[in-house]
Amino acid sequence: MRLRNTVVAALAAAVTLISCQKDNRETTLQKDLKEQTEAEEKSETENLSSGGTESNRHNGNNRGYVYTLSNQTAGNMVLVYRRAGNGTLTYTASYATGGNGTGGGLGNQGAVTLSSDNEVLLAVNPGSNSISSFKITGSGLNRKSTVSSGGTTPVSITQHGNLVYVLNAGGSGNISGFWLGENNKLTPIPNSTRPLSSSASGAAQISFVRNGRVLAITEKATNKIITYTVTQWGRPGTMHSLTSASPTPFGFAAGRFGNIYVSEAVGGAANASNVSSYHIGFDGTISLTQGPVATGQSAACWVVLTENGRNIYTTNTASNTLSSYDVYPASGNIDLLQSIAATSGMGPIDAALTDNSRFLYALNGAGHSISVYAVSNNGALTPLPTTITGLPAGTNGLAAN
Repeated sequence: MRLRNTVVAALAAAVTLISCQKDNRETTLQKDLKEQTEAEEKSETENLSSGGTESNRHNGNNRGYVYTLSNQTAGNMVLVYRRAGNGTLTYTASYATGGNGTGGGLGNQGAVTLSSDNEVLLAVNPGSNSISSFKITGSGLNRKSTVSSGGTTPVSITQHGNLVYVLNAGGSGNISGFWLGENNKLTPIPNSTRPLSSSASGAAQISFVRNGRVLAITEKATNKIITYTVTQWGRPGTMHSLTSASPTPFGFAAGRFGNIYVSEAVGGAANASNVSSYHIGFDGTISLTQGPVATGQSAACWVVLTENGRNIYTTNTASNTLSSYDVYPASGNIDLLQSIAATSGMGPIDAALTDNSRFLYALNGAGHSISVYAVSNNGALTPLPTTITGLPAGTNGLAAN
């Protein structure tokens, strides 16, 4: 009897070991999700009350890099620019993604993104229906993988921990998930592809919110914001949707406490664009917090949020301007700060802030250039006398560290 019990125990231990090895990524994610409870909001509230988020945007390393995608049909490239301490950019190198672009506009936000630890760069290849991952090294970018996006015309990509999701805007549209391995390679998550709210949604952006527990997506053609909860296995769960406060929800920035700040282009109507604030619960439900709050500009499409959560900026593509808003992180309320916070080049599209929010960069789609701005503690923008010009037509996406 004692020998049989010993054998049974050994077999049970072996089965447990194999199971743990097989599902290591899933159990790690499950543990992470369980630990991300309401304590997150409690700590953020304490940080706000202690002044911890007021602004430390002048602290830290003042040098870094800015990345954009060439989006060329003959081969997509990551274009890399070194950022000096004064915000100026110098072209460094180009790296092939292993996929192709479209050579034209994508109506999107988030074509290129950096991992939260700034160690991995992720990019979409909309012309070849694939996505790529790069390891960021001291000597440049090292491409680790290029895999199918799980759909057609990937336009936006987001990452949280070892999870990556891509938004495919072509065809009937969908989202699809991937594991980001320790080797920085992407592996499709089985049964993670989910539809959008319509087969003609005109989807623009996908982003993790709520510390990776929910995915949010904007749909321009349906005027909807949709969410999917993320299950303990990394797969999408329940979908929720809400009609936006005004038409054409486009880009958005995710803030604290489940707040997102969404640009609403109102079909590009002159001087009619807005920004609205929404709240997303841990269960994926969406509610309007405030809005629409007018920019007084045309075709507000892209939105970025400062590191301290106190200001957002929109690029207004048809007005060649940027607008600024004050943000109240705990409530999610917003006030227009400046309708014209700065002028830009022709057709500003993507925007990116450095990690410490000292500098803001705007990609000018029609001007094939990047404009540079210094960001003050009070949210004011100051154009800097440096501009990157000569970008390929169709250049898309912007990320900075």
